[in-house]
Amino acid sequence: MKLVAGLGNPGPRYARTRHNVGYAVVDELARRWGASAEKYERRYEALLGDGQVADERVLLLKPQTYMNLSGRSLLAVTQFYKLACSDLLIVCDDLDLPVGRIRLRAGGSGGGQKGLENILLRLADNDIPRLRIGIGKVDKSVTSEYVLSRFAPDEREAIEQALTAAADAVECWLDKGIEAAMNRFNPKRGNQTRGERTTSTDDASQGESS
Repeated sequence: MKLVAGLGNPGPRYARTRHNVGYAVVDELARRWGASAEKYERRYEALLGDGQVADERVLLLKPQTYMNLSGRSLLAVTQFYKLACSDLLIVCDDLDLPVGRIRLRAGGSGGGQKGLENILLRLADNDIPRLRIGIGKVDKSVTSEYVLSRFAPDEREAIEQALTAAADAVECWLDKGIEAAMNRFNPKRGNQTRGERTTSTDDASQGESS
């Protein structure tokens, strides 16, 4: 069994905001698999669904705790299903990547992403695969407002393509593992934008609010 957890904030106020791209990827996977991730499970404080990919049962999770407490939901579901951290994939936004760029990592720090940091803290393990989706970088003074804003019209094509690529990357991870998914979907060094860097861990500075 595997678990794909998309991070975000619950409720219509936050729907389709930059901070909720993790939810959007889970929704895309549910659509592809003819599943649903809309049933609220109180014990996990999350919307939960599942699909069958080849011979693998895959849980789809959208924590409803608000971003900064995502680890509470992940801890509950992993304990109940007795999942190893290597069986998890966390999907979240990234302020240090350009809009529409995706990047996978097998582990590392939370890099300032509050939901991911809370998960690493609660599960007491940094070796949790994660898939980050770039939402663009702004000055720290406006970070809180920015992550809770919606994408501009000229960004929508890039983010829609990114959500499709992210769902493809999840399916690659399920089929071939994190290393294969990283090799296929991470940007090659020659394709990086100016100021972007490739590292072995998520060490980017990223401040986010709930």
